[in-house]
Amino acid sequence: MLAVEIISEKRKGRSLGREAWLEFADGAALGTWAESQLAAMLMAIALVGLDDQETGWLVEAMAQTGTRIPLDRFDRPAVDKHSTGGVGDKASLVVAPLAAACGLDVPMISGRSLGHTGGTLDKLESIPGFRVTLSVEELVASVREAGCTICSASDEIAPADSVLYSLRDSTATVDSIPLICGSILSKKLAEGICGLVLDVKCGSGAVFTNDSQSRGLARALVASGEAAGLSTTAVLSDMESPLGRTVGNAIEVDEAIDCLRGDGPDDLRELSLQLVGRMLVSGGVCDEVERGIAMAADALEAGLGMERFEKMVVVQGGDPRVLSGVTRRGNVFIVRATRGGWVCGLDALGIGRAAAILGGGAGGRDDRHAGVRVLSLVGSEVVEGDGVLELRSGDATRLGAAVGVALASITIGDEPAVSRETVLGTIGPESHRGASS
Repeated sequence: MLAVEIISEKRKGRSLGREAWLEFADGAALGTWAESQLAAMLMAIALVGLDDQETGWLVEAMAQTGTRIPLDRFDRPAVDKHSTGGVGDKASLVVAPLAAACGLDVPMISGRSLGHTGGTLDKLESIPGFRVTLSVEELVASVREAGCTICSASDEIAPADSVLYSLRDSTATVDSIPLICGSILSKKLAEGICGLVLDVKCGSGAVFTNDSQSRGLARALVASGEAAGLSTTAVLSDMESPLGRTVGNAIEVDEAIDCLRGDGPDDLRELSLQLVGRMLVSGGVCDEVERGIAMAADALEAGLGMERFEKMVVVQGGDPRVLSGVTRRGNVFIVRATRGGWVCGLDALGIGRAAAILGGGAGGRDDRHAGVRVLSLVGSEVVEGDGVLELRSGDATRLGAAVGVALASITIGDEPAVSRETVLGTIGPESHRGASS
């Protein structure tokens, strides 16, 4: 089929076969489709939608435009975790080494900012010398040595995605669920993994602020992953408030290290254990999620995850002195309660925006230590003048600009409030067409 025929068929709402999706993906990767044709196809997908099988074919087609790592390149079952992104979401820094400590190989291709907060790669680049750009061979070698790696997608991995990703912003198709699935899963399919566990965020700091939309995204990701031949499970987790107590780059690395040492905030620990437990089931290390969670908890308490994290940092060129704690510098401002009562809400999106203003968002390598620390969690009782948030930046003028945004993210009420559960539900292969459990 010609590009024009494929676009026309999809615009009319007709399902396309595998060959048409291969032609589309190759057209993007090889430049045989004009940019206007790619843009038209993206718009048709966004407006008409794709069924599960078509999305699976799109995922496969995008993955095959580049190098696909064979499953036998790794010494142990290879399983990955992916988050749709959220404020304070440093779980990957805990999950990858902890899963490696429990018997899995974890080749984690990760991403950068959502716009209002730094991504996993931004956090890791706050470690002096840490290399996030690895070739496929370097990725495999790093996993073999440390058991895990966290890096960016090289030009060898799903090159069609980099072309389409850049067009999605200019065509207003960023929020198209089939295109989100294609972007995420094509890179995962190329990693040589046998299983994938997704952390789909729900709440104000998530890709979709509406819980039903987030659940729809989770179901679509699971269904299209399965259609592409990848065992996929999704965990739905809270993003009304930030995950943990820190939002920034270096300060989130510090908090992840605290968690790997057996300390750290309860919600980060709980989510990490839940994700690793499901990864262990997906990789065949154990048969039941509860058993996997128990194995992960034992490894965490024994410090085995921390050992793997240290190996990963060294293998990827990072300064191991960061493991003893990143030196905190800069100016500090405490945002205080304007009245007495109970903290009823800490809006994740607002706090993420405040962190970005401070210099703790994407590309914040010039101010690694900027960000926000939560001093009073949701449910805490406060009196007027109590500290609720700590703002930190190397630039004092940024503090002033962030105060109003940070203050607006705090809700104090007259009655005690209880934060949402960290894990809101799960969607597995057998339930992706129905309600979450």
